[in-house]
Amino acid sequence: MSTYVYGIAASSHPALPEGMGGVGDPPRPVRILREGELAAVVSEAPEGLRPKRRDLLAHQSVLSEAGAAGCVLPMRFGSVAPDDNSITGVLAERAEHYKERLRALEGRVEYNVKANHVEEAVLHQVMAQSPDIRGLAEANRESGGGSYDDKIRLGEMVAAAVKAREADDATALRGALDSAAEDVSVGPESTGWLANVSYLVDRESAENFLAAVEQARKDMPHLEVRINGPLPPYSFVEPGPAEPAGTVVSGTDTGVG
Repeated sequence: MSTYVYGIAASSHPALPEGMGGVGDPPRPVRILREGELAAVVSEAPEGLRPKRRDLLAHQSVLSEAGAAGCVLPMRFGSVAPDDNSITGVLAERAEHYKERLRALEGRVEYNVKANHVEEAVLHQVMAQSPDIRGLAEANRESGGGSYDDKIRLGEMVAAAVKAREADDATALRGALDSAAEDVSVGPESTGWLANVSYLVDRESAENFLAAVEQARKDMPHLEVRINGPLPPYSFVEPGPAEPAGTVVSGTDTGVG
C-alpha cells in the first residue's frame, strides 16, 4: 500500500492528536514515521486521489495542526511514496538537508501576494500620462469614432502602455514588500497576475509585513492586491531536493481560497 506524505519534521516533534484524519473518504488515519532525528507525517494513500476540495482542506488541516506544534516542511498536495520504507530511506539519505531546512524555517510562515490592475484606474493613468494616446483618442472622438485603422492603432497603443505599466507596477510592489520579509519566491509567469510572489515571514513579526501590504494598497490604489496566509512555507522547502525520492507530486497547490 502506498504512503501519502504531508510533511517532514524533527523526530522530537510532539505527537499529533489521537484519531486525526487526513485525505481520503473516509479520512485515512494520520501517523508519524521516525528515522533518526527526522520524522514524516503520513497516512495511507487513497486510490484515485484527486485535488477535490475536501482532500485539499484535509491536507492543509494536517499541516496546520502539525505546524502549530513546531516546524514542518510541507509537501505539496499529492505527494505519494511507494511505501513506508521508501520514506524512511530518503529521510536517512537526505538527513542533513532536511535538518538544515527545518532550522531555517523554524518560526516562519509564508504569505502569497498577488496583484493586478484595477482596469478603469490604470486606463485613466495611461491616458493621463501619454500625450500620444490622449491625442489619438481625442481625434477619434472628434471624427465620430475614427477610422477602423485608427481604432486598431489606439487599442494597440493602450495595450502596450498597460503592459509596460504591469512590469513597472510589479517592480514597485516588490520594492514596497521585499524588505519586510526574510525571503522571497517569485511564482510562475502566465498566471493572469502582474505579480505573484511568496514571502517568508517571521511568525512573531508578521504584523509588520501585513502593515507593509496595507501601505502598498494605499500608495498604489490602481492595483488590486490580494494576500493569502499565513501558510506553511511551501515555496521555501526547495521542492527539487526536498521532495522524498519516489514521490509522485500532482503539482496542485493546497490553496483553496
